[in-house]
Amino acid sequence: MLDFPETLTAIPQAPPDFKSGFVGILGRPNVGKSTLMNHLVGEKIAITSPVSQTTRNRLRGILTTEQAQIIFVDTPGIHRPHHELGKVLVKNAERAINSVDIVLFVVDSAVPLGGGDRYVAELLSRAKTPVILGLNKADQQGKDAPELDQTYQALAEAQAWPWCKFSALTGQGLADLQHLLLTHLEPGPYYYPPSLVTDQPERFIMAELIREQILLLTRQEVPHSVAITIEKVEETPERTHVFAAITVERSSQKGILIGKEGSMLKEIGRAARQQMQKLVDGAVFLKLFVKIEPKWRQSRQQLLEFGYRVED
Repeated sequence: MLDFPETLTAIPQAPPDFKSGFVGILGRPNVGKSTLMNHLVGEKIAITSPVSQTTRNRLRGILTTEQAQIIFVDTPGIHRPHHELGKVLVKNAERAINSVDIVLFVVDSAVPLGGGDRYVAELLSRAKTPVILGLNKADQQGKDAPELDQTYQALAEAQAWPWCKFSALTGQGLADLQHLLLTHLEPGPYYYPPSLVTDQPERFIMAELIREQILLLTRQEVPHSVAITIEKVEETPERTHVFAAITVERSSQKGILIGKEGSMLKEIGRAARQQMQKLVDGAVFLKLFVKIEPKWRQSRQQLLEFGYRVED
């Protein structure tokens, strides 16, 4: 069971040689940023899927060791936005650059350096925050590894960025990455209790687990058109009761989410409930509702109601 902010314990005094700091994980969509953070903190706190632009909120994952406390800030993938929601997500990712101690610029090293990576690199080159280049998906490079590495190493050398190669999926090279981050952190205090792995409330994680299953199980235009609201959580000695609303933009999307005789909604609920039971370490009853809000991603008011805003 995860420890959440609402159950905080005392924050201890850090020893003199203790290090701490905030590391922003940035990059274009679908390079494995959320998978990386989950592996580093040792718990599933960020959703992952084969669909790009999965992350919507600036989510913090907390890794505490005897030597340091590293707060990883997972950000939405930097891309060209196509609606108001996209603009908010990209703006938040860009703002994260100047609000952390180190930027970990993650790239997909299984494919050649592309225009999207160069765009992110250009943003980072103008920032004052130190940057480390992270070559993810090393396990997928194959025989082209030397050629692929060379293009990314050239980018790192041109910017005088240290770099590290790893696989967020298998864990290969993550010990080296953690050591590299540690060498670039300054002495500092505990920002959070050592048992905490995220600063997000339990309801937020529950909503994300539902959205993850929609990303995995539905198709076409549906995944990016959904917003999840946890309407109510009731705890009894036997189980936790969770009532959640899924908002979509069109009736056709509602039909896809519900499925024939409710089959898709049942599958989404079943899979999300299994993940929630790991989260709360107990039985969960999950009730899902689907409603329509036309063009909610274009409405600033509705974006605010769903919790999407440009962060400070």
